[in-house]
Amino acid sequence: MSAYILNDTFVPRPSLRGGHRVTLYGWGNPRYFPQLPPPTVRYFDVAEQTRVLAHCHWQPRPWERPALLLLHGLNASSDAHYMKGIATKAFARGMNVIRLNQRNCGNTERLSIGLFHSGLTHDAKFVIGELAEVDAITAIAVAGYSLGGNLALKLAGEYADNPPPALRAVAAVSPILEISPCVRALERPGNILYQWNFVRDLKRRMRRKDQFWPGKFDLARLRFVRTVRQFDEFYTAPHFGFKDAEDYYHNASAMRVIDRIALPALVITSEDDPFVPPEPFRDPKVTNNPHIMVKLSRCGGHCAFVGARNSESDGYWAEDQIVQFTSRILNS
Repeated sequence: MSAYILNDTFVPRPSLRGGHRVTLYGWGNPRYFPQLPPPTVRYFDVAEQTRVLAHCHWQPRPWERPALLLLHGLNASSDAHYMKGIATKAFARGMNVIRLNQRNCGNTERLSIGLFHSGLTHDAKFVIGELAEVDAITAIAVAGYSLGGNLALKLAGEYADNPPPALRAVAAVSPILEISPCVRALERPGNILYQWNFVRDLKRRMRRKDQFWPGKFDLARLRFVRTVRQFDEFYTAPHFGFKDAEDYYHNASAMRVIDRIALPALVITSEDDPFVPPEPFRDPKVTNNPHIMVKLSRCGGHCAFVGARNSESDGYWAEDQIVQFTSRILNS
């Protein structure tokens, strides 16, 4: 059985109890990272007419150190606060850190002719391969939030019991493990703010993309898009050859392959996440996999998990958990 822990040691900051409150705090609270050194810009040519941007923090003699590859959530980028938060903590522990932008994210619409989707593991696999072959990194972990968490788990499941030698572990926070229920949850009246925010940014990205790839996508359809599902129905699904949005959600979800994961995997999620239901994390495909440790807390919101500050932590508990988990495995 997996290490399945309900109501783990996470204790929310008293002023941030409640899924919506802590989620919105995580989205809007400014954070600063003076201890994180300036990154090296790196481009990975992952496919024809497709380049992704990464911000890398290299240790001295990086080939002698492990690396942590970070994957952000929907409409976020390598500059997301949790990307920099984990990077700061992992770098302080002696790891190289690669903050990767998904295709078109971080104002990189000009770099890729196409789109990305929630299960597109190809780019992360390419980056892992290049880090191992070109940079001679021999120990790599992948950690992702939300959409990026789904990617990290799906990647490990696709590799099954034959991962590349350098890949040692994966971690996920609030992963959209089964995408369709997450999209349905977004459509609840109480989640209108999240839905509006995602759709607004998706539309902005398509309009920016049209400036660099004019006519590639039919922007006239954007006026009919009010939900993430409609965006995926009009753009994501047809672009990648799925029958419709539901077909895309089914096939892009890590749940299809999670029982095959054979790497150490840490999953952190909460019962009060506004739009990632906890039920999939109780599925036997998850709980019967001995390689997966699930920490399902009663509180924490979506990608937040903000606890009390102390002399050893800034309170961002999930970040601390990921760095401790990956550091232990990569340095063992």
